Amino acid sequence: MRVTTALMLAAGFHTSPEWVRGPIQRALRFAVVAPAVAQGNFPAGGRFPAVSGSNLNGRKFELPGDFGGQWNIVVVAFRREQQADVDAWMPQLKRLAERDERVRVYELPTLGRNYRLMRRFIDGGMAGGIPDTAVRAITITLYTDKGAFKRSLGIATEDRIQLFLVSRAGDVAWHGEGLPSPDLVAALTERLESRLAAGTSAPGGAPPP
Repeated sequence: MRVTTALMLAAGFHTSPEWVRGPIQRALRFAVVAPAVAQGNFPAGGRFPAVSGSNLNGRKFELPGDFGGQWNIVVVAFRREQQADVDAWMPQLKRLAERDERVRVYELPTLGRNYRLMRRFIDGGMAGGIPDTAVRAITITLYTDKGAFKRSLGIATEDRIQLFLVSRAGDVAWHGEGLPSPDLVAALTERLESRLAAGTSAPGGAPPP
């Protein structure tokens, strides 16, 4: 199923088989991408907000408790043209997850609450472009109060994708934004490795099927 052009433009996300490479779908290749920026400064001891969503296999999630990893790399995107930024990150993020079974990667397309009535059509269109159930499993769409969501995570702009290292308990250990750079990738890798070495994790939650 495909979402109409008007609806996709309104929601900011497109559908395409190319979504297999990174789950925030697009129907076109976008040339405009946000510039790379320095690592975000998330306040120490910050927490991921309680939000509800469903992945593209239809499983409901209550986040952060339903994240499947002890530590989870969470990519938040707000606009369709940010797919290029997400694609640029995915090889590095997948390598980090493959190195340790305690690590999971999730992508969170994030829309405002006013799109909830269109959830069935938007999610159906996105899922229709992804033949891989494993990819659909890590794509969790959020229809939420974006203002409150952004404030709780210290997100200053929707113009760049946001990345968070989050424990299952909701503790945010790292925050970055924009395209990957050597410094940004190194900072995330170092923080993740230090948390894994310390064994800091939270009980509860089960890996997605």
